[in-house]
Amino acid sequence: MLAPEHPGFGASDTPDWLDNIQDLARFYLDFLDQLDLDHVDLVGHSLGGWIAAELAVRNTRRLHSLTLVGSAGIHVPGVPQVDTFLVSDEQLIRNLFDGPKFSEAMLAESKRPELEDVILKNRTTTAKLVWQPRGYDPHLHKWLHRIDVPTHLIWGANDRIFPKDYAFAFQRLIPDSSVTIIPECGHLPQIEQRQAFVSAVEGFLETKRAAA
Repeated sequence: MLAPEHPGFGASDTPDWLDNIQDLARFYLDFLDQLDLDHVDLVGHSLGGWIAAELAVRNTRRLHSLTLVGSAGIHVPGVPQVDTFLVSDEQLIRNLFDGPKFSEAMLAESKRPELEDVILKNRTTTAKLVWQPRGYDPHLHKWLHRIDVPTHLIWGANDRIFPKDYAFAFQRLIPDSSVTIIPECGHLPQIEQRQAFVSAVEGFLETKRAAA
């Protein structure tokens, strides 16, 4: 399994060429070519889901499947959602989860002095990439029909950042895609409902491998 750190985030360098999400999608297409990876089961969460979707509408040659989790990238009019740039860091963390258990732990973790620079860098790069329009590509929805690999959409039932309406909007736009809604879960199912999340991912991949 590979879990790359996006350019411009964490401890990675911030390259001069990084201006938008589409740049990251093209970067990862080159990344897959450079490593000569085939039959890739690509999983992307939130911003990473947006990158994965942008990659897939451009070229699925190296993909076996696509899983989007609480993904950004499209806009669903009339659906209330938390604007992550208009709330405090504490409010943002609390809005990531359905319940308080994990938010308290993440709040404590975020206060570690050694993480301050990383958090600031991540927020700065995110703002550069998604500020306007906020959190979506106004053209992406037109091209999601080009995704021709099995696609699974996993969402927390009580996601406040990208509510579950977004899962069904993606499903309508991506041919033959499937949806799993995880109960009692916010924007981070891989943390808040880990067992259900892993079961959803593994079940989807096993089904697709059996059908191949």
